[in-house]
Amino acid sequence: MLWKGRGRSSSTAVVVPFDADRPAVEAAKRDPDAFGQLYRKYVAQIYSLALYETRDPHTAEDVTEAVFLRALSGLDGFREQGEGAASTFRAWLYTIARHTISNERRRDRRHPAEPIELALDLRATDDTAATAETRLEAERALAAVMELPPERRQAIILRFVHELSAREIGEIMGKSEGAVRVLIHRALASVRQRLES
Repeated sequence: MLWKGRGRSSSTAVVVPFDADRPAVEAAKRDPDAFGQLYRKYVAQIYSLALYETRDPHTAEDVTEAVFLRALSGLDGFREQGEGAASTFRAWLYTIARHTISNERRRDRRHPAEPIELALDLRATDDTAATAETRLEAERALAAVMELPPERRQAIILRFVHELSAREIGEIMGKSEGAVRVLIHRALASVRQRLES
């Protein structure tokens, strides 16, 4: 952990958790070619988020590319500590992704197109009936999540697909950790209700 302020005993000191990506971020700030390490670490996660949100592999690829281009061009402006709140590179990258996806949605509303169905990647088994039932359950659960209001859907995806903490989700969505926990709780209750009905 890193202490910001005049000293450990200062009442204005803010504890900044160590960002595991700090060495890679510093290297990329010195040499843009070093950004490849961060790209390789997060590209699958950002693509997965974009795919869940857009439900179109081609759009998800475009969004992913745009996110990393924006992150690379804005890397010099990234700070772990800003405006009284600690941040990590991961949370900052997901924030860029969230804004990029929102921009893509606005563009799609202006120029609507038919969505391509999201392919569910389920392992094949010898039991066709069990595979079909598992696929149906997964499709129902995904449909229930996708019908949630945008904030609840994003919170669920960030928490359970990308395994971000409530604190990280709060940073990304501009909410307190407690507000994120309430959002996730309500989202899960809505999904459960939809699946039971």
